[in-house]
This record gives sequence, C-alpha cells and structure tokens, in this order.
Amino acid sequence: MKRGVGKSEKGEQAVYGDRKPPEIYYENAEYALTLMKGDCIDILNNFFGENTFDMIFADPPYFLSNGGITCHAGRMVSVNKGGWDKSRGVDENHSFNMEWLKACRRVLKPNGTIWVSGTTHVIYSIGFALQRLGYRILNDIVWYKPNAPPNLSCRYFTHSTEIVLWAAKSEKSKHHFDYPLMKEMNRGKQMRNLWEIRPPAASEKHFGKHITQKPLELLKRVILASTEKGNLVLDPFCGSSSTGVACVLTGRRYVGIDLEENYLELSRKRLEEAESRMIKA
Repeated sequence: MKRGVGKSEKGEQAVYGDRKPPEIYYENAEYALTLMKGDCIDILNNFFGENTFDMIFADPPYFLSNGGITCHAGRMVSVNKGGWDKSRGVDENHSFNMEWLKACRRVLKPNGTIWVSGTTHVIYSIGFALQRLGYRILNDIVWYKPNAPPNLSCRYFTHSTEIVLWAAKSEKSKHHFDYPLMKEMNRGKQMRNLWEIRPPAASEKHFGKHITQKPLELLKRVILASTEKGNLVLDPFCGSSSTGVACVLTGRRYVGIDLEENYLELSRKRLEEAESRMIKA
C-alpha cells in the first residue's frame, strides 16, 4: 500500500501545507521518503506547518573542523569535515543551536520527541538550548564505541563515547516509549542508558561514507523506542540518511534535509538499496 510522502495513511493534509515545497532531491511515494536540499532552518520555518513530525533525530555540526587530527585505520588523518563543521566561536555556535532547535520544536507534534547526538564539544550547548526552548529532557544516552580510535597526542583519555539527548517537546508531552520492546531487546531486563554499539560496518559504507555516519543499529533502536509504524520522522542534518534507511526497515515515513548534494546522492543510493531489500523480503 502506498502511503504518500506528504500524507499519512489516514489521508492527513500534506506536510508542506499551502506552500510550494523546496527543492526535492528524491522522493518515493510507496515508502513515504523525501530528501530535500537546502538549509534546514529555512525549510522548517517556511515549508512545514506546526506539529508535523512525530520524531526528530538530529546529528548537527560538532564544530570540530579547525585543523585537528585523529587516527583512522592506523593512520593520522585530519578531522576537517568541511566549512559546515567549522567553529564560529562559542556564542555563534550556541546561537545556531538555539535557532535550529527552535525551528524543530515548532514542527514537532505536542507528544513528539527529539534525539540529538553530539560529542563533548557541542552537547552541553545542545542541552542548555533544549531547556531554554521549553523541551523536557527525558534521557541522556551514552553511546559507547568499543573500537574507538586511539588518542594520538597521549595527553588526554581516549574518546570512546558520544551523548544522545532524548527530549520531549514540552513538560506536558505524553511521549511514546515502547518499554516492552526495549526490555525484550535487552534479554528481558530494563534497558539502561549505556548503549554499546560499534560504529557503522563496512556494509553500510559501500556507496561511500559520511564523515559522521551513525550505525544503523543505533538509529533502529532510537526509532523503535520512540515511534510507532507509520509515524513521520525528520532528520534535519541527514548526511548519508542512516535515519532514513532505519525508517524504511521499520515502516516509518521519513524526511531528510541536507545542504550537500554529494551526501544527498549517497542518501538516495542507500534508500533505494533499503527499498529493494524490503521488496525482496
């Protein structure tokens, strides 16, 4: 059954409202998938109505591209990801976080939730911004990477975690949480907020990779925990669309936004592959 990119299965009004949608890079009506090219703040403020999305997963810039180095496959490599990840100073970085989180809150449904991932360089700004904007923080998930790269300077502890903040739209929100499923996935025990998940496998990168690509296992767990089948999920910094692939595999609808055409093309290939897997299943 075709679900329609702009409509829910119940035939609700198109998510774009009365406005002409922005540049659509890719669209699949059967699986209700849309990729948009452009600035997420502009798109969310001008082309989506209030209370549109059931869940948002955001992996915003970490502001790390300032000439640093890291270790990859045993070699020293630059951490520069592009101009979009360059720090503009603490105040401007925080203003940016306030702006995009405000745009996200407007389009989030009253009982919807948002997940935001980040390292220590940005996550404290994110947490403060969430509280200032009226969100209610539900959990801080510690994503532990068992095979994290070593610290080359030997002057710090090796970074092996990222934080994922989970927040409801407001104090009054009645957020969805599939407690029974999470307990089942955790072998009959309550799932804790420490998640040991390896970074993306090679099979998730055969079309190419995004520098901050998240593993499918992480996104599937996030989506299964906080949404129901048919719900509409937004990723405002979609990159290679791990969120979108997880939506295809779990029966959710998806809108991804990115500025970079090369990443949108990577997203398209990954989404089409996921669609073909579902057809064969």
